[in-house]
Amino acid sequence: MTVPGLPMAVPSRDLPTRVRIHEVGARDGLQNEKATVPTEVKAEFIRRLADAGLTTIEATSFVHPKWVPQLADAEQLFPLVSDLPVALPVLVPNERGLDRALALGARRVAVFASATESFAKANLNRTVDEALAMFEPVVNRAKSEDVHVRGYLSMCFGDPWEGAVPIPQVVQVCKALLDMGCDELSLGDTIGVATPGHVVALLAALDEAGVPLSALGVHFHDTYGQALANTLAALQQGVTTVDASAGGLGGCPYAKSATGNLATEDLVWMLRGLGIDTGIDLGRLVATSTWMATQLGRPSPSRTVRALSHEDTEEH
Repeated sequence: MTVPGLPMAVPSRDLPTRVRIHEVGARDGLQNEKATVPTEVKAEFIRRLADAGLTTIEATSFVHPKWVPQLADAEQLFPLVSDLPVALPVLVPNERGLDRALALGARRVAVFASATESFAKANLNRTVDEALAMFEPVVNRAKSEDVHVRGYLSMCFGDPWEGAVPIPQVVQVCKALLDMGCDELSLGDTIGVATPGHVVALLAALDEAGVPLSALGVHFHDTYGQALANTLAALQQGVTTVDASAGGLGGCPYAKSATGNLATEDLVWMLRGLGIDTGIDLGRLVATSTWMATQLGRPSPSRTVRALSHEDTEEH
């Protein structure tokens, strides 16, 4: 599907040699879909992503079906993919969600906090502090079961109700999540308003506060076309975990201005050109997203998927 030798790899000394992509397409990517995606299609999507070389694939969310109807089949889906030799994190909003996940053998879970009061109220119907208090027993219990815990932090760069989010405010919530016991954090640009300088400033503030870069991942949305530029800025600061969604699927159901996630294919194309290893077979990944776009009845928004799919069509 790709032209041999393209993109040409030109490594840079100030960048990591390997990046781990945290694939969120099966959970974050599909949760907004209005039409119910069959459980078997979701399972096949995850299996194809694993076959393409992704080693961390967020599978589903054990949230109440009333809030995210698309993921109401978590109990049915997880056993269909739990045999895969990859990490399969799942979202758990509370202790009940954790119970459901542990009962199925999940070994990686994630909690979802907010850096702003407005989004905490919209997403969790709680204040920031109340949400952290709700997560504490979840994290404690997970750690007692030797389960890996990721902390998502939304609205790190801007909020649709509050506007600019002060960097010290974000640092404070990050510290609280790490102190609680989270193994890693994902810094979310939920409405896609970040720019590279802002990314550098936040990472510098976290470093100064004693937050290790090894514990950080970045999660950029492409609302203003800045996701790849922001990712590159984060990599230059030493971050080596990047969230992305196959085919650019997804957004955020609680923030109307949020558009799609950074497309995994677009990220892989850039990383390949920078000589950074991901372990991903881009051809298989593009084929997977093309297949999923067919299941959803619309073309993929990923520029790389469109370019390589068109190229494949032209060749045949």
